[in-house]
Amino acid sequence: MRPDAFALERFFSRTEFTARHLLATSDCEGLSLDELLDRAEPDLLDRWRHLRLGYTESEGSAELRGEIAGLYETVRDREVLVAVPEEAIFLFMNALLDEGDHVVCTFPGYQSLYQLAVSIGCSVSAWEPSEGAARWHFDPDSLRKLVRHDTKLVVWNFPHNPTGALPSEDEFHAMLEMAGSVGAWVFSDEMYRLLETSLDARLPAAVDLYPRAISLGGMSKVFGLAGLRIGWLAAHDEALLTLCKTIKDYTTICSSAPSELLALMALRSRAALLERHHRRLLNNIEAATEFFSRQQDLLTWVPPEGGTVCFPRVLQSAGAAIPSESRLDKSLDAGAEAFCTRALEDAGVLLLPSTVYGFGDSHFRLGLGRSDFKTGLDALETYLRSTRAD
Repeated sequence: MRPDAFALERFFSRTEFTARHLLATSDCEGLSLDELLDRAEPDLLDRWRHLRLGYTESEGSAELRGEIAGLYETVRDREVLVAVPEEAIFLFMNALLDEGDHVVCTFPGYQSLYQLAVSIGCSVSAWEPSEGAARWHFDPDSLRKLVRHDTKLVVWNFPHNPTGALPSEDEFHAMLEMAGSVGAWVFSDEMYRLLETSLDARLPAAVDLYPRAISLGGMSKVFGLAGLRIGWLAAHDEALLTLCKTIKDYTTICSSAPSELLALMALRSRAALLERHHRRLLNNIEAATEFFSRQQDLLTWVPPEGGTVCFPRVLQSAGAAIPSESRLDKSLDAGAEAFCTRALEDAGVLLLPSTVYGFGDSHFRLGLGRSDFKTGLDALETYLRSTRAD
């Protein structure tokens, strides 16, 4: 199997580590090692100081899996497989899918959620959202039209990257019922779960509601620990998890010993970490609201209902508000990709155009999880203001 190039990852490989202002990132502010160790329980800190750097259990340590299981209502430690989040997607898709299977997947989205199925030889139907003035919405009725009697898998990601969309709980139950009506599996990417803008909007984990659901979680996004490369699958189907473990013997085999221990520290401190990231998210949403209110002639946005990203639109009429000789005027007329290119070249501000997702040329992803968000937003606004002045 040779999947197509991962457009988003190739984009960030060229831009992420050289841009001055990262406004396209999808994770929360990364913790320093000292910050995490300062929060550690004394016994874990002692184990850290005496840690030996040998192999770990291939499915993840029982202690870590037990802590992860505690994030769910019905999951036991033996129903958790620890893996790098991206690896976990790869393991699951290759364990479940065969050539000719039918898959439905939210789109736009993280490319591996649908590209791996395509590479296996599956037929993939895209479930696309509608963009309203108040919210992005994945309509369950649209999903109903895509699900067939032979659909093997439904894949979704909520809170959604890149739109920030989040179904209501009633809609979520309806979606699971649709999958159940045809006996389909559900792969629920929940990497942004636990970081909803309103805690009342938090959805149950899919694995807790449907026996054929698999929930994907990890430390990368809401915990601000992408460098640990620790994620997991939670599933009740023993045979499926066993097959994923068998495939894992050909990928990473096992996790990093330091990463597993650090993840355990973080999970035991999760209430404080999540509160910290939630507070920053709300502050950044407030700053973004003020920014977009001053840019109504150029840009419009829908605040996220959950997660750390949103998907603003470059207005087609925006070019009329900029002097015709301006380079920005030309980029606005050309679309979101040209706008993002100019913002990076002229102001060092990294935005992710919707063309990277293969979803038109009108939007860009904006990340709201970093502590320097307002600094980057100020740099973008200064650039827009100076271009108008030109």
